[in-house]
Amino acid sequence: MKEKSILRKQLQQKLKDISKPEYEHLSYKISQALFSDPYWTDSETIGITISKFPEVDTYQIIRRAWEEKKTIVIPKCLPKQKEMDFRALTAFNQLESVYYGLFEPIETQTEFTEKEKIDLLIVPGLGFTRNGYRLGFGGGYYDRFLKNYNGKTLSLAFHQQLVEELPIEEHDIPVLKIITDQEILTINE
Repeated sequence: MKEKSILRKQLQQKLKDISKPEYEHLSYKISQALFSDPYWTDSETIGITISKFPEVDTYQIIRRAWEEKKTIVIPKCLPKQKEMDFRALTAFNQLESVYYGLFEPIETQTEFTEKEKIDLLIVPGLGFTRNGYRLGFGGGYYDRFLKNYNGKTLSLAFHQQLVEELPIEEHDIPVLKIITDQEILTINE
């Protein structure tokens, strides 16, 4: 879909325009809002990606989860099936760089976690509408994973990532909440 690829480029440019000090400040504000949110406080097992600049920094979020004795699970993409599963991460040295410079868990050092055990899934994206729809990075991995997922979902975003509308397709599933540096949008509780 051409419209999506144009939108992705525009949003990526918006994110690249955020200075490093501003990025650090906004990521901190978002993480502080997350840590006091009931979705976070009520969850024991949290699914989250390893961020890649200029996505909201997830390293500090993962560290905080470990301090709070929460279980952190990280996605491992299975490109042949176009699916992903999640594996428990207990240290950053259990990660390896895969395609596009993304970090994923090393299978031999991490334990598979069943979908039903994930209380909260922090869903990444490039752009978000106020009603919870997201524009992902184009692989469709999260769309497929969310289809049979029954836990809580939220996304972390800089306010620059909020858009009026996105091309919505039949398989798109909105997140329940979006936390930005300026507001918390609760969509479908």
